[in-house]
Amino acid sequence: MSVLPLVFTSGWASGVNAYAVVLLLGVFGATGLSDDVPDTLQRPEVLIVAGVLFLCEAVADKIPYVDSAWDSVHTVVRPVAGAWVGALLAGQSGSLNDVVAGLVGGSTALASHTVKAGTRMAVNTSPEPFSNIVLSLAEDLGVAGIVTFAMFHPEAAATIAGVLLLAGLLMLYFLISRIRRFRRRRAQRREEKRLAARTGGPPG
Repeated sequence: MSVLPLVFTSGWASGVNAYAVVLLLGVFGATGLSDDVPDTLQRPEVLIVAGVLFLCEAVADKIPYVDSAWDSVHTVVRPVAGAWVGALLAGQSGSLNDVVAGLVGGSTALASHTVKAGTRMAVNTSPEPFSNIVLSLAEDLGVAGIVTFAMFHPEAAATIAGVLLLAGLLMLYFLISRIRRFRRRRAQRREEKRLAARTGGPPG
């Protein structure tokens, strides 16, 4: 059976929470629940690092503006993780070229990361912090559920991931205007503060 559906699903999930994907796959392999997980992902040091970083993301992802800063840093990390996991899965299976799997996993992770980061920027325009917490929890549960489902039903999970990715991209398209307004307001506030600092400073 081709490993492509699992590569696609893990790529989508990596764009949302790469550390959760590495941790979940590693646990599935280490506990013997799946033979499709490469030994690299099952190594104790990989699981420990992924677990610690997952906890860091679980906190940062629920704090307004901190989540967007975290997303900015992970613009490179998540696609690279998606490509790395995809290549490892392909190497373990032997049914797909490693380079092709890396490209699929990386590009899918980049697309889902774009949706996640853009959605968070729009949510951060709301004055209350609860939207971030609810959205973060939904993302964590969604990644856990779909990756788990993919281990036993890869084709069905890939279909769900594809639908979610498409829906996310469409939603992001409609949110772009809100993000732009938020950026303009933020730039305006910065300019007002700079002008206020100049007028309030010592003559000179």
